Amino acid sequence: MTIDEIIEKALEEDLGDGDHTSLSTIPEGKTGRAQLKIKQQGVIAGTQIAEKVFQKVDPSIHFDLKIEDGSQVQVGDIVFFIEGPSRSILSGERLALNFMQRMSGVATYTRFLTDKIKGTKAVLLDTRKTTPLLRELEKYAVKMGGGENHRMGLYDMIMIKDNHVDFSGGIEKAIQSTHNYLHEKGKKLAIEIEVRNFKELEMVMAYGKIDRIMLDNFTPGDLAKAVKIINGKYESEASGGITESTIREFAETGVDYISVGALTHQIKSLDMSLQAI
Repeated sequence: MTIDEIIEKALEEDLGDGDHTSLSTIPEGKTGRAQLKIKQQGVIAGTQIAEKVFQKVDPSIHFDLKIEDGSQVQVGDIVFFIEGPSRSILSGERLALNFMQRMSGVATYTRFLTDKIKGTKAVLLDTRKTTPLLRELEKYAVKMGGGENHRMGLYDMIMIKDNHVDFSGGIEKAIQSTHNYLHEKGKKLAIEIEVRNFKELEMVMAYGKIDRIMLDNFTPGDLAKAVKIINGKYESEASGGITESTIREFAETGVDYISVGALTHQIKSLDMSLQAI
């Protein structure tokens, strides 16, 4: 589903057969002006989505952007002004805010964690733990916060996790089957494999034929040992058990990537409001 389709469906959900409150209280033809005001410090994201929402509601609405996505904002900052038919502004208000508050919350938390690992080589990654149908928006917000995207879905990267290994009969079988499949289908996809302990890591290092190793639920101490074993032969990624208070310790092990599901699934929306002026 495209972003335009998402917006259209969301507007259908909200508007139904009409915004009867605005239709009944606001005279037809009346125009107005409003501003998006920030009520909580953070990182802004979703301005382009908000503009699309208002344009879908009414193409005559004028959108005047003042602060770009990815910018740090403070309480009282004005992100954009809009002007046009008052009924139309009110009809698009809630959906525009819903998108922007959620996306800005993701961007803000991402920036918070990227700041914690600043100065290390580690790159902060998101995961597939996203809101269904809103993945593209949430992963965009991660990038606005300074993080990077892992795979977008099941289709653009091979990620051999513990269940794949167990169901396929072992690490070597899983990797070899993957190569057979990619060759048969004529596909070129990066291959990442998850390991749960040093025994599995040794097996992967011995067999090879992968691009990245995910070290799942390793302690910072064990992660540092694992990174030395990998020694740059493959990319390394830490995942699981990583918190705000420990992420710096994980990053200082020399690991290449740190993936954090909480970037998109444990987010508090950023407070902001659309005010008539």
